[in-house]
Amino acid sequence: MSSTQTEIAQMEERLRLAELGPDPSFFEEALADDAVIVSQDGRAAFAKAQVVEAHRPGKAPKFIRVEVNETQIVDHPGAAVVTSRWTYENDQGRFTLKFMRVWLRKNDRWQVIAASISN
Repeated sequence: MSSTQTEIAQMEERLRLAELGPDPSFFEEALADDAVIVSQDGRAAFAKAQVVEAHRPGKAPKFIRVEVNETQIVDHPGAAVVTSRWTYENDQGRFTLKFMRVWLRKNDRWQVIAASISN
């Protein structure tokens, strides 16, 4: 595993823990201000504010478990592309989503600049 892949794996684990928290400060830090997120319905949006707000304590049902599988990290100079399958569990049930994230080393830290979500 390259040093970039190791760093991104650590960021992805921090993201998983932030989902469990929830921890809006992680999303404030890890999402670039101009990050483009493509939702399950195919719409692209600059959605950082919505993601941060959705992760404030009490805003949504709290996840009691988040499992990550099938993760692949492709290293590019100064960037990485991650694909993975995340299974979330809360008191209302369980669901799985697939993600693609593009991490860019920006201002000496890793930030997500683009992502997509699918069922």
